[in-house]
This record gives sequence, structure tokens and C-alpha cells, in this order.
Amino acid sequence: VEKQLQVISVLQWVLSFLVLGVACSVILMYTFCTDCWLIAVLYFTWLAFDWNTPKKGGRRSQWVRNWAVWRYFRDYFPIQLVKTHNLLTTRNYIFGYHPHGIMGLGAFCNFSTEATEVSKKFPGIRPYLATLAGNFRMPVLREYLMSGGICPVNRDTIDYLLSKNGSGNAIIIVVGGAAESLSSMPGKNAVTLKNRKGFVKLALRHGADLVPTYSFGENEVYKQVIFEEGSWGRWVQKKFQKYIGFAPCIFHGRGLFSSDTWGLVPYSKPITTVVGEPITVPKLEHPTQKDIDLYHAMYMEALVKLFDNHKTKFGLPETEVLEVN
Repeated sequence: VEKQLQVISVLQWVLSFLVLGVACSVILMYTFCTDCWLIAVLYFTWLAFDWNTPKKGGRRSQWVRNWAVWRYFRDYFPIQLVKTHNLLTTRNYIFGYHPHGIMGLGAFCNFSTEATEVSKKFPGIRPYLATLAGNFRMPVLREYLMSGGICPVNRDTIDYLLSKNGSGNAIIIVVGGAAESLSSMPGKNAVTLKNRKGFVKLALRHGADLVPTYSFGENEVYKQVIFEEGSWGRWVQKKFQKYIGFAPCIFHGRGLFSSDTWGLVPYSKPITTVVGEPITVPKLEHPTQKDIDLYHAMYMEALVKLFDNHKTKFGLPETEVLEVN
């Protein structure tokens, strides 16, 4: 029974991630055409007044973050959060999370719930997991995301949290984004980072320390069809990524009732998220490209070092190398 509860807890999140926003949009539009149209009118009126709330950190709910369902979610894989250094509550932070995987399951469980006790491991630190801004245009889904402390990954939101929300804020950015998800596959440890420097510029503008974070096992939980560069499949994926913001991956996990069948439930592979040592960043209102390149290089070096120092503890051979693209 416990194992089935774990499977159901994971499946509800996967379905929420994939279809909740679209399903709620369709239902509300349909409600306009029924005798219950007033419900839809009231919600959209509320939505208009509440439109900018996600940009100001949203409405985190400790009750939602502590739901029992997230503990079943954690135990299914299982997911573990490893702390290597203390974080000062007098500073703000930008965590670079790697790799993206298909859905960033480790990022969600560790930083948008209390299943791995992030608040106890980093007392006084408020984590905000940043995701696509388009998700916050979806009715009901936006409320669900905000309750976990999830915010849009755009400049306005990050500027607000790092300048007008006091100290002790930690914004978790999955740096590789959609491009990285396209190369996610079991047995591969690769990150898209060399040309991703926007998060470093934001850190410099606000004097927020950079924290490299690597999730061992994030790429193991789904199998994906990888299209070669130049193929029609990769062309379609890149067009979606460019104009819509996400890349449609063709992937599968296990079935609901059996691990021998295909389905949307991820495979139960351990995910261990290791939070590295913060890199102290000065506050520069107008950082130069030289400044950005310097701290970006420091960040890449720290991430590779973090990977090398912990890889053998989590089942990887000493010869395994982190591929930085």
C-alpha cells in the first residue's frame, strides 16, 4: 500500500505539471457557457487583481509545503538534499541547479516542499524555485505553484526578490533550461552552461552569492528519444524552445501498476541534490563583461569541483567527467 501511495503521489505531480493548467483553462472557459458562469467571472476578476503577485514572490503556504503527499513523493525515488556549507541569513543567493532532467523533480521536491527539510538544513533561508513565466498565466495552476514558493524566472521577479524582499532569499534557477532537457538521458552527466551568463549578471547587480548545485540521478528517472542535430525532430524541438519557451521531449517512464510497462511515472532511481559552497559576489550596479566572465568562470570551476568531489559517493566511477556545454 505504501509503495502504491508513493507511485500515486508522483503521478499526481507529473499530471499537474503536464496538464493541470490547460485542463483548468478549458474548464473555466466551458463554465462561461453554463449556468455557473458567475464562478468563472469571479475567478477571472480575481485573476486580474492578482496578476502581479507571482512577480513579488507569490503566496507561499507552509501548510501546502508540508503536505504528507510530498513525503511519499520523496520516498518513491528516494530524494535526498545534502548540505555542504552554511548560508548566512544576511546575504541573498542564486542557486544554479544542474542538470534540468525532464521535469526537474529533484529541484521541486527539495526547494518547493519541506519533504527533505530544506528550512531546517538552511534556517532563515527562503527558497524560491524559478520556472517558466507562462505557467503563471494558467488559472489554478498558478495558485498551486505559488503555494510551494515557485516564482517566474524573469528579470522583474528576480530583481524584486533580491532588492525589495530583505535578505535570506535563495532563488533556484535551473540554468540549462529547455536546451539541457533535450540531452537528458540515463547515464549522461552533461550541463548547458558555457554561454549561460545571465544569472551571473543578475548576481553581480544585486550582490547575491552564487551557489552551485548538482543533482546526481536527475537524468536517470526518464528515458528519452534523442534526435540528432540536423534531424527534423530536433528542428521541431528547437522551434518550440525558441518561440514557446519549452522543448517538447518524447520520453517515457514506467507504468502505474508495473515497472515492466511504459507510462508517465518516473523510474524509482535515487536523486541526491548536493548544495555546494557559495561564491561571494560583490554588488556592481553596472557589471562589465569582464566581471561577468570572471565570476562565470569561477562558477563553472566550482560546479565541476562539486561534481568531482561527490561523484563516487553516489555510484559514479572515479573516471566519470562532467560534460560542460
